Amino acid sequence: MAAIELDGVTKRFGDVTAVTDLDLTVPEGEVFGFLGPNGAGKSTTINMLLDFVRPTAGEVRVLGLDAGRESVAVRRRTGVLPEGYDVYHRLTGRKHVEFAMRSKEVDGDPDAVLERVGIADAADRKAGGYSKGMRQRLVLGMALVGEPDLLILDEPSSGLDPGGAREMREIVREEADRGTTVFFSSHVLGQVEAVCDRVGIMREGELVAEDSIEGLRDAVEGGETLVVTVDAASEDDLGAVRALDGVTNAATDGGTVTITCDPDAKTAVIGALEEAGVTVKDFQTEETSLEDLFLAYTEGQEVSV
Repeated sequence: MAAIELDGVTKRFGDVTAVTDLDLTVPEGEVFGFLGPNGAGKSTTINMLLDFVRPTAGEVRVLGLDAGRESVAVRRRTGVLPEGYDVYHRLTGRKHVEFAMRSKEVDGDPDAVLERVGIADAADRKAGGYSKGMRQRLVLGMALVGEPDLLILDEPSSGLDPGGAREMREIVREEADRGTTVFFSSHVLGQVEAVCDRVGIMREGELVAEDSIEGLRDAVEGGETLVVTVDAASEDDLGAVRALDGVTNAATDGGTVTITCDPDAKTAVIGALEEAGVTVKDFQTEETSLEDLFLAYTEGQEVSV
């Protein structure tokens, strides 16, 4: 069974169309990265999954349930870490987790939850005195209450230091290993690349890509990056490189030339640099980063289908 199913979903706010004819299926147990620039429709889509807003057209099903008609049942089986959520300043960390347990009508050990997210030593402190990172950990702990079948995490690493971000990734993988579906929205693309099985990329309300990261690499024209260490290179030196077949981009900071190109164009690139009088010291090939893929899809670079 699919954990998330959107079929022909459109959402309009007056004259503004936030989401257009969205079809999306996320299988059970998958960690799915949901990406897009500001205003792409990500938050509206998440709000429709949680029945905070209703679609103008189309169907939304979550955990096999109608997201609108059966929203209470959906929320009991879903853990949510919303972007920008604030805590109750006068309640302790433990009281927050106890509140989450009562809301979901489940039993559990609040201290064990706080231990898992790394703030057990602050269980009896009022959350108003927590740092931003501690608050983020607390809300993640509340989302984990009741062993949810679905986790919806919107910017989960916000406010976390590198250690906290690593622990968050570990929790995500642990939940996936338990069988939980994780719907993961973030602007920190390194986090997405580290934990997600597949990603979907929104642009102007439409889903413009949906695949594994490797699949997205295969679809983007010029799926490799050639990094060349040189003695010195100027923009003028790159003219011949940019004119080569198979080269989609070339840039330099003076000591390094970075070229996006087809694999069979690499030899010609090196030759063109040397013919321009540039001394090539070393070079290496890197896979296209998720950041480059994101820009390719969201800025409209041509991709193969």
